[in-house]
Amino acid sequence: MTRMTRLTKWLLLMAAITLEVSATLSLRAALNHPALYVVVAIGYIGAFTALSFVLRAGMGVGVAYGIWSACGVALIAVLASFVFGDALTARMVMGIALVIVGVLCIELGSQAAHTRQTREGEATP
Repeated sequence: MTRMTRLTKWLLLMAAITLEVSATLSLRAALNHPALYVVVAIGYIGAFTALSFVLRAGMGVGVAYGIWSACGVALIAVLASFVFGDALTARMVMGIALVIVGVLCIELGSQAAHTRQTREGEATP
């Protein structure tokens, strides 16, 4: 796998996360401004499209979805506190930290499995 392919996967995943977070925040704002439902629809369609490209590029579904959903939850919680004044308690911040640790564990585990598979493939004549 080339470096560009790896970079492309991560850029597409970041785009999917950004679109999903934008759509979800717009969903909340659309309660008072119904025209924003267009942004909601475009954001969710774009997020799922970008996520499908990430999967086509070869990222495992467990890794891609885990990172996508966990980052989305964390970003929405933090941004909603700034944009809408939603509560962000110490317990919620602790939960966000645990989400980040969980995502790191998934990614590191995925890399270790990929490395192991690559080594086993090279050892096979």
